[in-house]
Amino acid sequence: MNADQLFEQIRKKRSFLCVGLDTDMQKIPKFLLDTTDPIFNFNKQIIDATADLAVAYKPNLAFYESHGVEGWKSLEKTVNYIRSNHPEIFIIADAKRGDIGNTSTMYARAFFDVMDFDAVTVAPYMGEDSVKPFMTYLDKWVVLLALTSNKGAFDFQFKKDTESGDMLFETVLKTSQQWGTTDSMMYVVGATKAEKLTEVREIVPDHFLLVPGVGAQGGSLQEVAKYGMNEKCGLLVNSSRGIIYASTDEDFADRARQEAEAVQVEMEELLLEAELV
Repeated sequence: MNADQLFEQIRKKRSFLCVGLDTDMQKIPKFLLDTTDPIFNFNKQIIDATADLAVAYKPNLAFYESHGVEGWKSLEKTVNYIRSNHPEIFIIADAKRGDIGNTSTMYARAFFDVMDFDAVTVAPYMGEDSVKPFMTYLDKWVVLLALTSNKGAFDFQFKKDTESGDMLFETVLKTSQQWGTTDSMMYVVGATKAEKLTEVREIVPDHFLLVPGVGAQGGSLQEVAKYGMNEKCGLLVNSSRGIIYASTDEDFADRARQEAEAVQVEMEELLLEAELV
């Protein structure tokens, strides 16, 4: 899926919603724990309830890896279910990988050849040769960590280079554009840093941005759109806990849909205001 195809899905669904599948066995409804695969059964019902409202799903791999082999099986079933039933939806592996070249090659093989994700989040700290192996796959994406929404982001990402005057996140944005294109690379920019989106857009005006932090983490969708939207929308805004854990009762899927629909309605208004739909 290239950027134009992704934008077409945004226009068709009038939504730039990414639902994060951060599926925690301690938070899902208790009655699901008696099923053969609680994680997959939870994901399936969330997907069925929200697929017409979302353009992307983002499983956070930590929530699957923590269950060992069985967690990986649940993840694989989730990806296969989306592919079989909602093939238009963009699937992001929130894995935050990044290592020396031969190791990154194996990571890329795992997520793109074996698991059939559309994109994977990658940490840029080790530089170009740790990212390039992910970019050898046609129609696949690297989602590079640029400016994250956690408190610790201030430890490194805002440090200024004494020669260029650029902060580290700005250096990441400027340097990495030599590695990929607007059809193969997007960037993570946290919604709680929405005011910084203006600076991000000055450096990467045409790339898609994956924006976590809206909803339970307190980020403002209005501000994200104000500072981050471009002429092709250019945004995938992620909400995880605010949608998937709207209820822990038997109505959890219906409540998840209600929350997702509320976000989609707001997104539609923003797209209409920008004359993008």
